[in-house]
Order: sequence, then C-alpha cells, then structure tokens
Amino acid sequence: MSEFSSFSFNGIKALVRVDFNVPLDKQTFAVTDDTRIRAALPTIHKILDDGGSVILMSHLGRPKGGPEEKYSLKHITAHVQQLLSGDDNNINLQFADDCIGTEATEKAAALQPGEVLLLENLRFYPEEEKGDKAFAEKLSKLGDAYVNDAFGTAHRAHAST
Repeated sequence: MSEFSSFSFNGIKALVRVDFNVPLDKQTFAVTDDTRIRAALPTIHKILDDGGSVILMSHLGRPKGGPEEKYSLKHITAHVQQLLSGDDNNINLQFADDCIGTEATEKAAALQPGEVLLLENLRFYPEEEKGDKAFAEKLSKLGDAYVNDAFGTAHRAHAST
C-alpha cells in the first residue's frame, strides 16, 4: 500500500499540481482531449472522499509575458466540473482568476471539505518557470499539503513543483 493511499486528507486543503495542459478548440476554447484531466481524477477523488478539499494548480500552453486569454484555465472549468461530478455527485468547483493574488488567497481560505478550487494558469507568472522560491512560498500558503499528480512536469525546476 502506498503512503498516498493510506494517508488521510480529512480536514486538509491539498495543493495538487496537475497537468491540465490540454488541447483546446481555437474558436470555442472547448477541450478536445481530456486524457490528462481524467488521469488526475482518482487523486482528486481520494482527497475529497477522505474529507479534504483540493486546490488545483496547472499551466496551459506557453503564454509570453503574462496573461493571455487563449491560455486561461477558465476555459476548462465547465469540463472539469462535469468530469469531477459525474452522474451521482455534485462537486463544487470554483475558479480563481489568479494563482497567488487576493482572490486565490480568499477562495483558498474559504474552501470547505469536499470543494475544489482551480487556480488560474501558473505560467502567467514568469516566476513559475524560473523556479522562484518567493512564488513557490506564496503558492504553498494556500494549502496544508502538497501532492504532485503532474508526472509530465515533475522533472521541471518550476516553482509549483
């Protein structure tokens, strides 16, 4: 039995680094392949089933010099909500329009067990790819525990990993 499966997330806000860098339709921004999102579902559900809450961190694309509409994770929220909730449960998914700002901090602080918060694209900050320690510290203050479920980005020296 792995440490993850035996660990109880009851009452814990888990910061989960996921790889939601999924392809989007250029016109509608609809998710065209949700394989990476589906891969993270068991981890998310484990935390929620234990009585914890989840703060999802990801990147999308390669924005240059700050926020770009086409790389906003807000485009995938409805799809993530649908996958999380399935047919028999209704999971509350919220979105923060930043990953370290006031809205993210306030929404993370108010998160209740069983709820999920998706933060805006980490790469909207150049500090993410530079592995900036101050940026990592700001992210870390949003939760109680860190879970890396982004195998494809685990080797990178980015602030969120």
